[in-house]
Amino acid sequence: MSAKETNSEANMFDARKSKKDFRDKYFIKDIENITGIKAYTLRIWEQRYDMLAPKRTDTNIRYYEEDDLKYLMNVSILNVNGYKISKIAKMSREDVQRQTLSISEGSSKYENQIQALTTAMLSFDEKEFNKIMSISILKVGMEETVTQIIFPFMQHVGVLWLSGSIHIAHEHFITNLIRQRMYVSLDQISNIPGPTAKKFLLFVPNGENHDLSLLFAAYILKTKGQQVIYLGTSTPLDDLNKVFKVHKPDAVFCAITGSNSQVPIQVYIHSLQRTFPGTPVLLTGKQVIRRRDLKLPQGIQVVASPNDFNDAIARINRND
Repeated sequence: MSAKETNSEANMFDARKSKKDFRDKYFIKDIENITGIKAYTLRIWEQRYDMLAPKRTDTNIRYYEEDDLKYLMNVSILNVNGYKISKIAKMSREDVQRQTLSISEGSSKYENQIQALTTAMLSFDEKEFNKIMSISILKVGMEETVTQIIFPFMQHVGVLWLSGSIHIAHEHFITNLIRQRMYVSLDQISNIPGPTAKKFLLFVPNGENHDLSLLFAAYILKTKGQQVIYLGTSTPLDDLNKVFKVHKPDAVFCAITGSNSQVPIQVYIHSLQRTFPGTPVLLTGKQVIRRRDLKLPQGIQVVASPNDFNDAIARINRND
């Protein structure tokens, strides 16, 4: 549920692609959506601190390249962690990367497990990954393993990608292993929803494929004996409307990790309110957790951590 993300799913994967898949140009709206840095803020940084020199198309439209995107993602991480822009502007891009890596590596008391997972990822060692996960789940349980190890690890993976230390294949390898383990854990839950159980509808917006937060939400709900309708990734609004009318869920959970320049996040949030009238909507993911300018309509709440999610479940069960 998402620094880049301890209290939320490390939500930087929306920007990641292999080098050959990267677009040649990122326009200022793309940069705003991906990094969370507002366009006017970016222009001020450029003018005041000379941090970037965007190029221009033949029609004089400003654009940024892949290295600029990575740099700005790192700048955003440092800024969120208390670094002043005036200080960041004096650092080389290499120093910015090193400081970002340092923040990631020192951010968790489970550093040894995170480092071991990183090693398993780099060597594509599925056996070692499963061993680390099994030991952790046995010691502290699935919920703590995900919140204290997996999510911080995924944040670290994002930082490694930004620094050029890993490739997209590493991310795909480790994400699929985590997903498989979470499916196994879901299948092992024996709780059967009782007559007073609430019904939760879970989905990820159309065009988005990052579902680890969604799987974890399903796990928490099922361990609490709640009923789950799991729609998964890339769910169109029209389909959500149809499911809502037929099944009448008591609450909705949506993870918004990636950016969609065709549907601004504020517009999408209002669309959710219209799609689920009178029903609590819980939102998580980078695109909502890190945005301070969002206006949340009545009935829509951002959950930035598993504790927030558990509190929201309790309120829904009390009909608060």
